[in-house]
Amino acid sequence: MPPSNSRRGRSPHTVDNPRKSTTLTVMTGLFALYCLLPLVWLVINATKTQADFVSSFGLAPGREFALWDNIVQVFAYQDGIFFRWLLNTILYVVVGATVSTFLAALGGYALAKLDFTGKRVFLLVVLGSISVPGIALAIPQFLLFAHVGMTNTPWAILIPSFINPFGLYLMWVFAAEAVPTGLLEAAKIDGAGEFRTFVRIALPLLAPASVTVLLFSFVSIWNNYFLPLIMLKDSAWYPLTVGINQWNKLGSSAGNGALIQNLVITSALLTIVPLIIAFLGLQRFWQSGLTLGAVKG
Repeated sequence: MPPSNSRRGRSPHTVDNPRKSTTLTVMTGLFALYCLLPLVWLVINATKTQADFVSSFGLAPGREFALWDNIVQVFAYQDGIFFRWLLNTILYVVVGATVSTFLAALGGYALAKLDFTGKRVFLLVVLGSISVPGIALAIPQFLLFAHVGMTNTPWAILIPSFINPFGLYLMWVFAAEAVPTGLLEAAKIDGAGEFRTFVRIALPLLAPASVTVLLFSFVSIWNNYFLPLIMLKDSAWYPLTVGINQWNKLGSSAGNGALIQNLVITSALLTIVPLIIAFLGLQRFWQSGLTLGAVKG
């Protein structure tokens, strides 16, 4: 006897034809609203003047559209130091994310495809370090860099960003499935060394995973706040996160006459634009990287 849903002309619920859940739809909608509402608030208030910002409802537009004027003021305020903070952030992100991704790929490849003494212990150390929050290491890192005289320099931000335990773990998992052992053995028979084999054969195969780790590193370094806060004293080396917070404190202090909340909001909007562009531009790469290794051949 055919199934009842076949008699009624309805196809069974499958992966291609899932059953709709009203509860799940409502929960998803509420979560999307929770995520998008702060962004909408930020965009709307970045278009207001200082007077409109303090006198109008947060989700209502102001009487004057002042987005471009706010952007010009952001780059002109305090002799254009926002542009210096932007360059600093780009420096920290480009150098830190690139080096950390390469080291993660190199280490993940070694853990997945090479045998060496202490490999199991090293794996346990990597897995254990993932559970340690970065903020817990900030003070020891500060004491170490202060001892060698490297605080208040870009190296105090760059060197810690080179180490990415979570990225190393991801590359290890990806390399174990994405790099065929037989291909590596063929390269060694042809006389290629370990590093050349990694660069010529393994690294191209790890491209989707590398983009995923690069994007995670990009976001982590771009949003890094506490480490630069304790490492840097000279505002000329501040990243955007610390610099904008200093503006926020300046605008929130009573009696200083600096009403710049509209500039703080606009600078915050400018700060997240590169993150949105990075996610949209690398979306197809990092999505394929996240699924790489999930299905074994």
